[in-house]
Amino acid sequence: MRIGLAGVGRIGVFHAQTLLGLDEVDQVVVADLVPETAQRVATSQGLEVASDFEALLASGLDGIVIATATPGHAGLLRQAVAAGMPVFCEKPVAATLEETIDLAALCMASDTPVHIGFQRRFDVGYRNAKAAVDSGELGFIHTVRANTNDQSPPHSSYMPTSGGIFRDCNVHDFDILRFVTGRETATVYATGANKGADYFTEAGDVDTGAALLTLDDDTVVLVSSTRYNGGGHDVRMEVMGEKGTVTVGLDHSLAMRSAEECVDFPKGPQKWSFMERFQPAYEAELAAFLDVAAGRIPSPCTVADALQAFRTAEACEISRAEHRLVSLSEIKGA
Repeated sequence: MRIGLAGVGRIGVFHAQTLLGLDEVDQVVVADLVPETAQRVATSQGLEVASDFEALLASGLDGIVIATATPGHAGLLRQAVAAGMPVFCEKPVAATLEETIDLAALCMASDTPVHIGFQRRFDVGYRNAKAAVDSGELGFIHTVRANTNDQSPPHSSYMPTSGGIFRDCNVHDFDILRFVTGRETATVYATGANKGADYFTEAGDVDTGAALLTLDDDTVVLVSSTRYNGGGHDVRMEVMGEKGTVTVGLDHSLAMRSAEECVDFPKGPQKWSFMERFQPAYEAELAAFLDVAAGRIPSPCTVADALQAFRTAEACEISRAEHRLVSLSEIKGA
């Protein structure tokens, strides 16, 4: 298969390397807003290069991966759908709720398959947690705890377009929460604070956030995130049920230590980035995209799915700003 790649920043180069490792991929063709960057990456990785995104779409592709900065996602997604090109798009599909709603409607009215990059759906731990919920072995689920803690903060230049910690960081937790539990968010109460770099405050964001969610079956969910977790990249989920509890991310790479005596867990080494933490999941999701592009399976994560995660993130940002409980019925796009 011949796969296009729009955007060759950090995640784009990572996706290029992943695609090259998949047996079905014969060639990867890249393009970037900065043509010199695309040429440099193409030369170093042995890839083809297109002069711009329009040339990329016209280069005889079987599918395209959109890995540009967030502001470029929506326009490229529209172009790909209009061209009937199977498309994989990194989250978020758009920077605003309104545009995400519009894109969800566009994709629903089209036969072009679109796969959104929520890689946790392909992580073995989360899939095992979903199986435990679906099988009933945990009994009824009463509490879920989920966290996404970055080892170190992003560069200050990223913050103005990030959308805020709940839209940028915890949106992954909101999506995987739907995937694992099969339920929707009913209400949220969110807060946040800054103790780190000034550029978070300057961007109207926080470096640490927390939210209390109630799902539509009255399950209580506690979600937290931070940009400062010096012990390592820490992403976990605890699913607590009537008959038992399962935990995702509880292994020897856990980015914490016990304060109890005679406990040597975890032994390490820790993971230091989301790409290291989820590398097998990234490989699995792009392999699944090849199946989507070939028409063998439907999209495992649609724009409609992405919209629902975005709605929860939107509610959290409103709650944090206005210091109040927010019902998802207030948020458009249901």
